[in-house]
Amino acid sequence: MTEWFDSHCHVDEVQFDEDREAVLARMREHGVTRYAVIGSDMETSRRAIAFCESHEGAAAVGGIHPHEAKGFREGDLQEIRDWYRAGKIRAIGEIGLDFYYDHSPRDVQREVCIRQMELAWEIGAPVAYHIRDAHGEMLEIMKGMKAKLTGGIIHCFSGSAETAKEYLKLGYYISFAGPLTFKKAPRLQEAAMLVPKDRLLVETDSPYMAPEPVRGRRNEPANVRYVGLKLAEIRRENPEEVAAYTTENAKRVYGI
Repeated sequence: MTEWFDSHCHVDEVQFDEDREAVLARMREHGVTRYAVIGSDMETSRRAIAFCESHEGAAAVGGIHPHEAKGFREGDLQEIRDWYRAGKIRAIGEIGLDFYYDHSPRDVQREVCIRQMELAWEIGAPVAYHIRDAHGEMLEIMKGMKAKLTGGIIHCFSGSAETAKEYLKLGYYISFAGPLTFKKAPRLQEAAMLVPKDRLLVETDSPYMAPEPVRGRRNEPANVRYVGLKLAEIRRENPEEVAAYTTENAKRVYGI
């Protein structure tokens, strides 16, 4: 069976409380043998850690999402530092900038993102980034901190081919999610064609961003195969090959 690695999901969230074990069983049935469970604030990061400690094949990522930046407390950095050093999380994330929703003030988003990037540099941790409607500003920050970048993932990539090239120059992996499968996604598909195979990841971001042909429903890790199959179609590659190299890339970036 083809094996997939869902590099970014939230299967510990409340949307799965009623049928989580069935969701995980479907995941395994469809060859998803590894998956990363991502926190978005301190509480959900703790929950992701606890989940991954009791589920085989799961890796936790912890940090403060731009939506939650307004709730940042100084002691949070020490806790994240302790998690990484204890091997409880594989990366810091998801962090970044979201100028689409602006759930936290933009200056606060910037500050909290930079503080976590500096922490990643201090402890040598990779970073999982959430970037929406803010690629220009994020790239400006990254280039200004180039000597302190530790690599990581641009999760649920939403930019152009040119933007992807800029992240690749800075050493990042590019992860594609459900939107890659949408009919009106030529810009994303162009980007997917140019990313080298040793920098590509696939993800669901479940329960969000469901791909075709399940768009509009609750997403789940089993659906990562649809993203992988679309990637294979776009790049004219064998699905087994795509599954193999995206899995190896995810294992490499997460240090598995």
